[in-house]
Amino acid sequence: MHQVLSSQSDVSLEARSIIDLMSGFTVETTPASAAKVADFRTMLRPGTTVYITFLPGSDYNDTVATAKRLRDEGFEPAPHFAARSIESVAMFEDYLARVAGEAGVDHVLAIAGALDKPLGPYSDSTQLLDTGLFDKHGIRQIGVAGHPEGSPDMSDKAIADALAWKNAYAGKTDAAMHIVTQFAFEAAPVIAWDKTLRAAGNNLPIRVGIPGLAKLQTLIKYAVACGVGNSINFLKKQAGNVTRLVSQQEPDQLVRDLAHYSATDPDCGIEGVHMYPLGGLQKSAQWSFAVADGAFELNRKGFKANP
Repeated sequence: MHQVLSSQSDVSLEARSIIDLMSGFTVETTPASAAKVADFRTMLRPGTTVYITFLPGSDYNDTVATAKRLRDEGFEPAPHFAARSIESVAMFEDYLARVAGEAGVDHVLAIAGALDKPLGPYSDSTQLLDTGLFDKHGIRQIGVAGHPEGSPDMSDKAIADALAWKNAYAGKTDAAMHIVTQFAFEAAPVIAWDKTLRAAGNNLPIRVGIPGLAKLQTLIKYAVACGVGNSINFLKKQAGNVTRLVSQQEPDQLVRDLAHYSATDPDCGIEGVHMYPLGGLQKSAQWSFAVADGAFELNRKGFKANP
């Protein structure tokens, strides 16, 4: 049944939970992808937080330039600091000082990075945090990585130990800390992971990674490249249907399931979503804004957005 979601009184509780989850969603870009965008204001609304991915081999000067451009266009740049790609303490401080000074950055994501061996003195995000440099340069929000389905680069114990350390560190820093997860394709592993973290004492709010609109074959390619865990089987089961393989997939069922969990479990640690624009920023952003605005119709399993 079509639902008109134009006013508070018309919004069902379930639709409201979806809107609440999607409100304030974040997105990301790379300097190379940003260079192909004439103006981000044609795709994003003012104030949107845009993470700037730092891939192996990147030049941090390009990240600084991208952050400055995003700030000038009216957005909140949130650059990645990939520990294993930082060649020296001097490079770390220069990179941090410049994004803060030139682009007004006060929100970052601290991660280990994808390199097997560090290029300098840092091998993981805890070492970056422990320097105190983020506080020194006025960073007020720090994201750290979350892995609902584990990581090919770290053991589960190492991940749990690092998260416990970050929870303890959150009480010492001036910044508000949160978790940004790798993308997943179904809600069950994410929900089970959140419950496990809460039982272990995690107090950092979680922003769940959502795969943006893309063809199924594109999603499978990224899932394999990024080491996504068992939820990749959710995609592979659909891949036998050639029509589905080349058709655009929307994360509506995933979002609806997460929204239901967030709205019905008082201990839920999920506070929002981060959209990975795997099939392109414009269509993922357009879909996300439509959902956050309530421009969608609930159906049997998920919903249909009407951008």
